[in-house]
Amino acid sequence: MADLQVLNHDAVLAAVSPQAAIAHVRDAFLRHHRGEWVMPAKVYLDSPPYGDFRAMPARGGGYAMLKWISSFPGNPAAHGLPAVMGVVCVSDASTSAPVALLDAGAVTALRTGAVAAVAAGALARSGARSAGIVGCGLHGAWTARCLRAAGYREGVCFDPRPGVAEALAHEVGWRAGTREEALACDVVSCVTPGAEPVVDAGDLRPGLHLNMLGADGPGKAEATIGAVASCRLFCDEWAQASHGGELTGAVEAGIVSRSDVTDLGAVLAGEAPGRPGPDAVTLFDSTGLAIQDLAIAIACLEAVGDGQVSVPSVGL
Repeated sequence: MADLQVLNHDAVLAAVSPQAAIAHVRDAFLRHHRGEWVMPAKVYLDSPPYGDFRAMPARGGGYAMLKWISSFPGNPAAHGLPAVMGVVCVSDASTSAPVALLDAGAVTALRTGAVAAVAAGALARSGARSAGIVGCGLHGAWTARCLRAAGYREGVCFDPRPGVAEALAHEVGWRAGTREEALACDVVSCVTPGAEPVVDAGDLRPGLHLNMLGADGPGKAEATIGAVASCRLFCDEWAQASHGGELTGAVEAGIVSRSDVTDLGAVLAGEAPGRPGPDAVTLFDSTGLAIQDLAIAIACLEAVGDGQVSVPSVGL
């Protein structure tokens, strides 16, 4: 068996720029919509009271992938460890031979930021210029970096930890501000743990686009049901979004049904309408798809193959 290439956190981020991540993730949505890439349902394995593990498989582009990742919110305070950890295993789809292992935390951060930029490009109103970030942790930071790379030169960063917001704002050339100031931007990305809503119906304005990135499992929500029901709705995948995403509460309340929600892939392919008009309020529910992780993993392998980064290998 050939050696496996190993990409740690820093190697993943060195291999794939925000611009490349955006392009690869957008392409993954299109390929999945066309049926070229396949993705079985995400599997959750609870580990009470600490958190949960998630197994996310996908196949496409000549590779098969499994992401084994965790969400343990108490890790930083209790153990000094990241809340999100795991590994991505990539195999050759034609031989089944494993070819690479990648740090799942870095892959997840990159694709989370990239999908925010992809959704904003498809759904934000024409002329949108400013971006607001609510929640400036690891994923919020990469969301800001990707939106900055996508052309958003103005922005406001908000986090309950002022120093974290100020550091991110300084890095991307935006400014730190209040939650209300972040929500006043043209494109707002919420990247919080989803333990309590940060967007209510009263926060909505004509022309606003919302990326809801933090509610990635059952029981989580960053917007109230009233806010969700007041928007034109889009999602990464209905099966995940309706059972463990931002839309779940409204679906369970009988306020939102499948016919009310459009898949982002269909919009990108030109097979479904996006924003209905400049004054509409659009909301994209991102639950995180394995095809996005596969897209980043393939981008990493391409960078290694082109000699852009040098990584170690291990034998099994």
